[in-house]
Amino acid sequence: MQIAHYGHSCVLLSTGSARLLFDPGTYSNGFETVTDLDAILITHQHPDHLDGDRLPALVAANPGAALVSDEDSVAELEKLGLRPTSVARPGDTLTLGGSAVSVVGGRHATIHEDLPMPTNAGYLVDHGAFYHPGDALFVPEQRVDVLGLPMSAPWLKTGEMIDFLRAVGPRVAVPIHEALLSELGFRGQQNWITRLVPDADFRPLTAELTSF
Repeated sequence: MQIAHYGHSCVLLSTGSARLLFDPGTYSNGFETVTDLDAILITHQHPDHLDGDRLPALVAANPGAALVSDEDSVAELEKLGLRPTSVARPGDTLTLGGSAVSVVGGRHATIHEDLPMPTNAGYLVDHGAFYHPGDALFVPEQRVDVLGLPMSAPWLKTGEMIDFLRAVGPRVAVPIHEALLSELGFRGQQNWITRLVPDADFRPLTAELTSF
């Protein structure tokens, strides 16, 4: 399995049998040039996960790719003239390329009680080989090998990040949802992980595919 990161929550996963791109959003850069995808997966409708300006071109450049989204993102995609191949709901299992993708979670984490939150689809690939939770801290039943770990968000406390990492217990954690952090802030979060989860194998990613 290989993983590349285009910033924030946009992750390219190559499983050996499928190329899957998650959450091409406004805070991410470089995903526009990605081709030969088997699927583009959207966790939820917020712009930092679904870039309405660049997504149509990405879909056009990958005509064989399935477009998978959570339920509430369907209307946003239709505004762009796009129709999802699959609407992901918790409990669904999809076959994308040669990989199995299970949908977990269901609802975006709370930012404030006054704000209604949209649906959020977490994607568990190949029975736990990789887990992209989107904007939620849902802990799946399956063992997770590599976890996309959210680092900073309006809905996230540092303690919640630590508890999520402990609860999932992956072999490797890779940072996602980090665009709101300065370099100093990222180092601070990484230091908390090192201090409070000393056994965690925490590996920052680049836009180059890295093997795991």
